[in-house]
Amino acid sequence: MSHFATADRVVELAEQFQEELVAIRRDIHAHPEIARTEVRTTALVAERLTRAGLEPRLLTGTGLTCDIGPSPALTGLRRVALRADIDALPLVETTGLPFASTVHGMAHACGHDVHTTIVLGVGLVLAELHRAGELTRPVRLIFQPAEEVQPGGALDLLDQGVLDGVNEIYAVHCDPKVDAGSVGTRIGPITSASDEVTVTVTSAGGHTSRPHLTGDLVYALGQIITQVPGVLGRRLDPRSGVNLTWGAVSAGQAHNAIPTIGTVRGTLRCLDVRAWEQAAQVLHDAVEQVAEPYGVGVEVTHHRGVPPVENDELCTTALETAAREVLGPHSVQLTEQSLGGEDFAWYLTKVPGAMARLGTRTPGGRTFDIHQGDLRVDERAIRAGVALLARVAVMGR
Repeated sequence: MSHFATADRVVELAEQFQEELVAIRRDIHAHPEIARTEVRTTALVAERLTRAGLEPRLLTGTGLTCDIGPSPALTGLRRVALRADIDALPLVETTGLPFASTVHGMAHACGHDVHTTIVLGVGLVLAELHRAGELTRPVRLIFQPAEEVQPGGALDLLDQGVLDGVNEIYAVHCDPKVDAGSVGTRIGPITSASDEVTVTVTSAGGHTSRPHLTGDLVYALGQIITQVPGVLGRRLDPRSGVNLTWGAVSAGQAHNAIPTIGTVRGTLRCLDVRAWEQAAQVLHDAVEQVAEPYGVGVEVTHHRGVPPVENDELCTTALETAAREVLGPHSVQLTEQSLGGEDFAWYLTKVPGAMARLGTRTPGGRTFDIHQGDLRVDERAIRAGVALLARVAVMGR
């Protein structure tokens, strides 16, 4: 007769697979693949799940899903989904690790190699539980490509029906500010909306000795760079955490020539989904109003990215309960809302779910930052993540 696996049983299996999973993580880490090119990673995950007796389903392009356990129609229980993102970043790794990236200009500097390994590890644990009659809940593993680009791979996968029959979904994200063995959670928004913004300024150009005879493009561009973020902060509720930060600017080639075209690119982030919906029009108006006195043309390109990840209350409680059972009674801490974007948010517009921040810092060690070439993680986080997600999958909410 089937029965739920205990927390101790889940921890035991997570420990059993730890050595193999560390080796898999290092293999993935050494062979990073950026968005929508994750062919090798997809094949590696599919092969190991198949060897575990499972039947992964390859998706169009890259990525895969894998269902484990009984059919929801037979049990009447809700299907739980667990999501991992599998892509790397176009960054140069500087860790000097023996398993550092072998692909120049690409690196797993956001921890997606860890996420992928954890959800693969959960698959191995759940396969063992299913064979032993200890998995009574239906579970779907989702390995998603292209999280690091906009529009992200979550939208591609939703179009392919990866949430069909799913009632709730969970994920973890590496957090190098939290010690390995601990997790950070919060109810409600845990990330922010994140959009890409490009402002293009045009002018007839001219000599720098006669700026009054043309549109002084570089000066106008400077005013846009410095003034528009302030306008947004005065036109939108300051409690919404609106933040426009520029990351790249380009104009001109000569010290004595006013150029004909210049661009500035950045990100618009917002903690509140309602302010996010208003921000596009405010941004356009602000750019035009700031540039108007200088006689230049402006074009604003605003690519809507992702909404905030909004953790469901009951699902967050399930994550916290699971963490305390498999990681210890003091393993859960309240985390702050980040201005980072995460396309896991799109899944949460369809079904309730929650994301936890998984500690990857060695206790007493250095705090790294994600999206940096020197990111290192304490690999004991793999065992912790496997135990956490396997436990929440077994118990549900």
